[in-house]
Amino acid sequence: MVKIQRFFIKYKRQILITITILLILAEIFKWVFKLTLLYQILMAVAGVIGVIPIILTAISSLKVKLISIDVLVSLAVIGAFIIGEFNEAAIVTWLFMLGEVLEDFTLKKTRSAVSDLASMAPQTALVVQEDGSTEEEDVDFINSGDQVVVKTGDQVPVDGKIISGSGNLDEASINGESRLVNKGVGDAVYAGTMLENGNLTVETTAAGEDTTFGKIIEVVEEAEDSKSHTEKLINRFAKYYTPFILIIALIVGVITRNFKLAITIMVLGCPGALVIGVPVSTVAGIGNGAKNGIMFKGSQVMDEMRKVDEIAFDKTGTLTIGHPEVSAVRVLNGDKAKIIKLAAAIEKKSNHPLANTIAKMDPFVIDAVVETVKGEGVIATYEQEKYFVGNLQLVEENTKKNAELEKIADDLSSQGDSIVVFSNRDQSLLAIFGIKDQLRPQAKKALLKLKKLGIKKLVMLSGDKQQTAEKIATELPLDEVHGEQLPSDKATFIKAEQQKGNKVAFIGDGINDGPALASANVAIAVGNGTDVAVDVSDIVLVKNDLKQVAYAFSLSKRTILNMNENIALALLTVLILFIGLFVGYIEMASGMLVHELSILVVILNGMRLLKNR
Repeated sequence: MVKIQRFFIKYKRQILITITILLILAEIFKWVFKLTLLYQILMAVAGVIGVIPIILTAISSLKVKLISIDVLVSLAVIGAFIIGEFNEAAIVTWLFMLGEVLEDFTLKKTRSAVSDLASMAPQTALVVQEDGSTEEEDVDFINSGDQVVVKTGDQVPVDGKIISGSGNLDEASINGESRLVNKGVGDAVYAGTMLENGNLTVETTAAGEDTTFGKIIEVVEEAEDSKSHTEKLINRFAKYYTPFILIIALIVGVITRNFKLAITIMVLGCPGALVIGVPVSTVAGIGNGAKNGIMFKGSQVMDEMRKVDEIAFDKTGTLTIGHPEVSAVRVLNGDKAKIIKLAAAIEKKSNHPLANTIAKMDPFVIDAVVETVKGEGVIATYEQEKYFVGNLQLVEENTKKNAELEKIADDLSSQGDSIVVFSNRDQSLLAIFGIKDQLRPQAKKALLKLKKLGIKKLVMLSGDKQQTAEKIATELPLDEVHGEQLPSDKATFIKAEQQKGNKVAFIGDGINDGPALASANVAIAVGNGTDVAVDVSDIVLVKNDLKQVAYAFSLSKRTILNMNENIALALLTVLILFIGLFVGYIEMASGMLVHELSILVVILNGMRLLKNR
């Protein structure tokens, strides 16, 4: 039986197409060629093909003591066969299978990237031996205190502290921050981060599963395991509806001893409109979202989304663009265009994390001699003139103190900018560049819209220092700002909010957001995020537009309301059919007509969702 069931599941769409063709042919033979017998045969064949997978599912549900709608449909179809209503049997099974295919179509297989997350963790490390040589070893065999060497372009294999060397590290996998971080002796490093340039010797504090990256994997896996798949809405309803219809049919059959009437009750009570109504609403709602850049991973996500009353945002790449830009150029002396041209040309020769941001401002290239001053910047010699590009200390040590320069630097720093000063020897060319990650243009408007829609609390969770995070947040209508958040901290915050009774959605884009995304009631990933973020998420913003969050919230409410309307219409139809049947106004044929009309009504009602913008 299991093999047969798998066959029908695997080829469900092909079977639906086959049944559809049989139904069309049957109607052609009946109305065009007047071949009633062939019509009945084709309907019977279609009914048999359609009822087999339904019966198999019904048997499976009965094994776990669940009287699902599959049980009712199976009995109704068998009853229709017994009383010779082959067309009813065929149409009921076709409708039921159509609903299943539509639902399957919207619930695509996801979360494949989570299973690949572990493979992204470092597997080996160059361990320093007693004689000073290095040997590659598996990270699982590295102990606390062991020294490992990390070369340019390598992944840091352990958590630890730098004991020699320096370099720029990309720590986006840990804290989500796109800006490279310059680290030297005494600084902490994390497994999974990338050394963009430089060479390091690191003393191990944690390796393998005990590292920060390892804990990210563990939290994601635990959160995924703890997420139970909510029982489908119709099956929850069927828990009461199906036994009720069966009991009514049995009572009527016993009292009246009219088997045909009892079967008719099951046939008319078979909720065709209920079967098709919810999938139609689901497909229409999800289709509407897809057209507008929102990918919902199933109708259950919409049911959860409409209940959300708190949204937490990752900062980098979500509320901000995700990479630093020059936000201000304050010229104190000299021509602005000339300063930008020279600064960009000099920074092209630097490996400082902020250098590339300025280098992109102008394509000008010069043949200059550039000397790096560790921790301060660079000194360039060009056409017998010296230029200084770096922090305030570098410029003032090599030129002179400048009160106005210091004031502007303080002002920009207070706004969350990183500072790069450009000057020549006599400060006849003097300017200061403010660099920071820019807010998305639509961020403020999107958050205000969410407030208007009823979201009670908006929170920003950032790996930045608290002061920097707060400066960025001043431009946004946020209720809380939490800086210096590691991945586990974000997940802990969300769980704490859930314990308060809040329904929390989290929006992020990086591997480091995985634990928070997996812990949230609704996980939302921006479309340009990592595979893991997109995979763990329930909703993906394909267009990376924060205004789509508000649209997703609104569309979820509309879709669930539409589903409930269709359920009500289906139940009302069944009630009318039963009343008509018992007072003598409804028979099998007229009941079938009302039945089909109710299906058309719920389909049209569901299709209204496609027009919502």
